[in-house]
Amino acid sequence: MWDQRFDRDDYLYGTEPSQFLVAQSDLLQPGLRALTVADGEGRNAVYMAERGLKVTAMDSSQVALDKAHKLASARSVQVDFQHADLQHWPWSPEAYDLVAAIFIQFAEPALRADIFAGMQQTLAPGGWLLLHGFTPDQLNYGTGGPPCAELLYTPELLRDAFTGLEILRLEAYELELQEGDGHAGHSALIDLVARKPL
Repeated sequence: MWDQRFDRDDYLYGTEPSQFLVAQSDLLQPGLRALTVADGEGRNAVYMAERGLKVTAMDSSQVALDKAHKLASARSVQVDFQHADLQHWPWSPEAYDLVAAIFIQFAEPALRADIFAGMQQTLAPGGWLLLHGFTPDQLNYGTGGPPCAELLYTPELLRDAFTGLEILRLEAYELELQEGDGHAGHSALIDLVARKPL
């Protein structure tokens, strides 16, 4: 499915980073080891690499990764792109200083719980988790995301899932998105910024 969605001349979600990620730019310090989860065509990984982070980006779509390689080359940055499925991704303990999971709402609840646990496991002490997605109110707008309420995030769901982290920001809000054809228009969003205790 994802290969088919990404098989187009342009970039489904554009080539510029998520506005959420840009808003966290103070956390994107050169030299940090970063993982971008299900990063698709590479827009967020490339942005972090441009800021001097050592970025690993994983996705299950080879079509998307081929486009991500082209984007990284065009921007003259190095990213370690990995072709992998989240069901089988090895969440190496304490391997990353920052994990970014931006619009990854395709996993049914049991797999989502495993992904959330894995992201916490792979963070080093003091590491940052940046999570961004849609709330159930997004079903009213149809401007991106899955048409299924159980895949969407609420503050309560995220608070319960990340009790082991120090939550610095957890907010649901609405905003106009202009991120390619994939995310375009008024949207119901949620942000989580959290840190793993030292």
